[in-house]
Amino acid sequence: MADTTAQRTMMVDTQIRPSDVTKFPVIEAMLAVPREQFVPDSARETAYRDTPIALGQGRMMLEPRSLAKMLDALDIRPGELVLDLGCGLGYSSAVIARMAEAVVAVEQDASLAAEAEALLGAVNADNVAVIAGELADGAAKHGPYDVVIVQGGVETLPPAIADQVKDGGRIAAVFAEGVLGTCRIGHKTGQTVQWRDAHNATAPVLPGFGRVTEFQL
Repeated sequence: MADTTAQRTMMVDTQIRPSDVTKFPVIEAMLAVPREQFVPDSARETAYRDTPIALGQGRMMLEPRSLAKMLDALDIRPGELVLDLGCGLGYSSAVIARMAEAVVAVEQDASLAAEAEALLGAVNADNVAVIAGELADGAAKHGPYDVVIVQGGVETLPPAIADQVKDGGRIAAVFAEGVLGTCRIGHKTGQTVQWRDAHNATAPVLPGFGRVTEFQL
């Protein structure tokens, strides 16, 4: 495989910086974390392209641009606790771990969770705890969280997730609207989350985050 350090630099210079991502901690983290180690073997040669990567089970890793823009908008700080929902093979958690105090990474697919734990250990991301469980349940016993980030599409945000954001905390999610979508950043005040649109993005809707349809006779 080609020099991955050069590929990471090119990813940042051609995908991340031109997308108005300016915060140094985001750029530093994406330059440092070996993305190719967190994708299926069949995708290693394409790990740095500006496209989502299939992880199996209908799940996708967000393209670098979308993740970077979400992280730039969230402005994660060194003392903060972050909940990373739908971490897949752990790439997003490895990036966030370089900015936050600690990361709780939740993955519903047990095989992905086990592999993520091993891969995060291999890059010494020792401040990440991987939990196998329902994404829509979050990880309440470790919260509340300063920041919550959802690594996939949302039609409806489960109430349990909003409840796990600290008063004054932030949450980012890609709200699916047909084939299109919008990344929104929510700021929690009291029991209310106020959302604002951040940028266009698309992602498959995560299990448990689909629109609830009411049964009618």
